[in-house]
Amino acid sequence: MTGLRQLRRRVEHVDTDAGGVVHFSRYASLLETAVLENLDRLGVGVRQLTDQGLELAVRDLRMSYRASARFLDRLRVDVQVDRVAGATCELSGAVHREPDGDVAGELLATGALVLCVVDRAGGQAVALPAPLRRALRECRHERQAPTAAEGDRDE
Repeated sequence: MTGLRQLRRRVEHVDTDAGGVVHFSRYASLLETAVLENLDRLGVGVRQLTDQGLELAVRDLRMSYRASARFLDRLRVDVQVDRVAGATCELSGAVHREPDGDVAGELLATGALVLCVVDRAGGQAVALPAPLRRALRECRHERQAPTAAEGDRDE
């Protein structure tokens, strides 16, 4: 299995305010999109969950903003799996402006998502399905070989 891949996007007009600056909410959306596209690529995405009567929900979202992106900037979003538990997983990421001509590369924002799986019929959180949990753990372990203490944290 291959780990998580980068998401690359060019800032479009719809992402910006009248001054051409990317709206703060778009950074969280980019982070979530990077996670969802990776889950789809790994075969454990939203479609597979929906087929099981489940959906993926954001339980917690934290973002830290460092600089602004502008119209037509090229962005790169890197994500990684930080923790996988019985009913939740935590992923973090960073949004970078890529160097492009006279535009320098720069870290724009960092963030973290805690995701859970919810039963669509009852609305209750449920355990992560085994294929999703396995894929996330494999991605986490590809990023770093955990110490014994870190491995014990995963449920």
